[in-house]
Amino acid sequence: MNHDDLNHWSKRAADWATAYHKGLRDRPVRAALVPGAIAAQLPATAPEAPEPMEAIFADFEAIVPEGMTHWQHPRFFAYFPANASPASMLAEQLANAMACQGMLWQTSPAATEIEQVMIGWMREALGLPEGFTGTIHDSATTATLSAILTMREQATAFQGNIKGLNGMAPLRIYASAQTHSSVDKAVRVAGIGQDNLVKIPTDASFSMRPEALRAAIEADQAAGLLPAGVVLCAGGTSIGAFDRIAECIAVAKAYGLPVHVDAAWAGSAMICPEFRHMWQGVEGADSIVFNPHKWLGVQFDCAIQFLRDPGPQVRTLGLRPSYLETAGREEIVNFNEWTVPLGRRFRALKLWFTLRAYGLEGLRGRMRNHVQWAQDSMEELTKIPQVRITTQPILSLYTFALEDDAATENLLNRINDDGRIYLTQTRHEGRYVIRVQIGQFDCTRADVMMIPQIVAELIGQ
Repeated sequence: MNHDDLNHWSKRAADWATAYHKGLRDRPVRAALVPGAIAAQLPATAPEAPEPMEAIFADFEAIVPEGMTHWQHPRFFAYFPANASPASMLAEQLANAMACQGMLWQTSPAATEIEQVMIGWMREALGLPEGFTGTIHDSATTATLSAILTMREQATAFQGNIKGLNGMAPLRIYASAQTHSSVDKAVRVAGIGQDNLVKIPTDASFSMRPEALRAAIEADQAAGLLPAGVVLCAGGTSIGAFDRIAECIAVAKAYGLPVHVDAAWAGSAMICPEFRHMWQGVEGADSIVFNPHKWLGVQFDCAIQFLRDPGPQVRTLGLRPSYLETAGREEIVNFNEWTVPLGRRFRALKLWFTLRAYGLEGLRGRMRNHVQWAQDSMEELTKIPQVRITTQPILSLYTFALEDDAATENLLNRINDDGRIYLTQTRHEGRYVIRVQIGQFDCTRADVMMIPQIVAELIGQ
């Protein structure tokens, strides 16, 4: 296959993509397969001789779509969305064609400089103050790891990278029980250890209690442990909980601790001024992460980390051997020094296309619809006698259950086997509950209102 062939097959792929998206509503959201069903359709070994693209493409059409959970399906209400607007898909196609490696400014100046400008656009769009800068990671997991590695180095006077943690007082990271498991993963990977992640009690609204944070820090100091940082939750994965951001930051700052705010899902909603009260005080954080790929229509993967001062993170993660120097431009921004991987994709291009193609007001309209439709669907569910709303909508996320865990799990399995919508579960206050999260880029109110319709149908059977 050469570039002339690519031209033909790219057009064929574009036609396939158009038909795929037009037909998504006719497909079950989740693949109805057993493990191993796809692998069984592939040869055990790679071919020795080239095969014609006609055969390869035909096998793709026959095997792959039926084996996919369709994340762009307008009735995908599980997890959080991994949205891909058409403009974002186009940008990704162009980025793939150039196939750049944007580790240094000199390896792709446009990739670095467009990323810098996009960080500025998003900072302003979210209402964050001037002075914040940042970078684009693959996911919030990497951003949170970067923040916690930086907390580790600041707490050890930047000796952890050099001497290791052996012989030092145990470091302590504080977070609420509503934070994502990526925080747990980060303390493990950073060498801090799961036992040193202190989960702070929450109040009736499932927000971290500032006085409990203060007590935990003081108890650790008295025990000879070393507090290193605080991770706050702004829109938790389970039920959408928000910590009391301003109050908790005030406590952290009283003890000189850096703060990272995980707003991976809910951060996108902050382009709407009416929602910003939910993370009031966030401007006091040292690090903030949100994922435009979750709710802003920017194709996965794209996670923005804002930094009040990039210096500590660059000191933690940056390495500049001679083969990564840019002659005569020692002070230029090289984003590989801001994160864990050396290699970097041109993620800023799809953000640039998306923001321009839909405009902030167009994106705000979608989010406001999703929030309202979540409320509407929840209200319809309350009319079904067996259904109990277990958590009210926070933005576009809420949960419900039946009378006991077994009945709730059975209902969820029947919903997903039915195939018209896709929901997932969580555990909340010891109960097995069903999550509903509205946020698909192309969903309509009619799509969302199928949730109570299908629940009523299946319960009535």
